[in-house]
Amino acid sequence: MKNSLTGSCLCRSIVYEVVPPFLRFVHCYCSRCRKSTGAGRASNIVVLPEQIRWIRGQECLVRYDLPEARSFATTFCSRCGSPLPHATRSGREFIVPAGSLDQEPAEKPSAHYHWASRQDWVSDDEQHLPHVE
Repeated sequence: MKNSLTGSCLCRSIVYEVVPPFLRFVHCYCSRCRKSTGAGRASNIVVLPEQIRWIRGQECLVRYDLPEARSFATTFCSRCGSPLPHATRSGREFIVPAGSLDQEPAEKPSAHYHWASRQDWVSDDEQHLPHVE
């Protein structure tokens, strides 16, 4: 796919590619996104289904749809547990965990979703923290 970015899981069993431009690139702080990532937020890219293609390992994908949620799901590698892209329940969009990309996208996040749900330890200005390489 032209101008595509590749993405993969930690063990590289699953590889995909996605083509910009993105519909949205956001940070979400809701409790469901925090639980699904194990972090203070999820950084998700939203694209149309025709913008994503599986290169290998699709048989290793495991999907979990939260039964009580109207539209919350997560997909991960059955071998290493890494979060990976998944179709929304409607099938009209794909959610791509930004951290699963192998290259840095040119586009940057444009919004903080559910900011009021963030944990107290999540700061809107983390520049004051020490930078450890």
